[in-house]
Amino acid sequence: MTERYEFELVFGLPKGKYDPFELSDAVFEAGFEDAVVGTGNARLLSVELEAAGGDAETAMLAAAKAILKNLPAGTELREVRPDLVSQADVAGKLGISKQSLQKKEMPLPVTAGLYRIDEMEEALIREEKTAKRSPRFQVSSARNWFRAGQAARRLNARIALKTLDSYSLEEADPAPKA
Repeated sequence: MTERYEFELVFGLPKGKYDPFELSDAVFEAGFEDAVVGTGNARLLSVELEAAGGDAETAMLAAAKAILKNLPAGTELREVRPDLVSQADVAGKLGISKQSLQKKEMPLPVTAGLYRIDEMEEALIREEKTAKRSPRFQVSSARNWFRAGQAARRLNARIALKTLDSYSLEEADPAPKA
């Protein structure tokens, strides 16, 4: 069964100057015409998109590979989001104010106001179920985004542990060569 997932891919570009329109075209040519492309940092390309797949990790990797083929040689996948999220991120996805979200019982932050997305989802589902009156949000409204969280965390861990090559997005041998 194919599901839809909402996520963001952050690519690191090799040194050089890049035309933001050409970078956007590379994403669109990969088949993601509805993607939101960010080029605010000269060495980073952020692509927010929705993609379908049998599972989130497969959908994310397929999208990243398709986009990577169109980007300059030496580009690497730096990060997959959502993994760690702020209360503002979550509130924005739910269509409520950050202040409204702060009134809810939240999990402990991981660091500096960032939370694991799956822990936030669990807390919000619990809030929906135990609220005395109907909450002003529905977790299901951001379902595609929340479901991408655990896969984003796994992919980021694989990149950090070097079991996934960030340049080719193929399995890598993390063992150092003697």
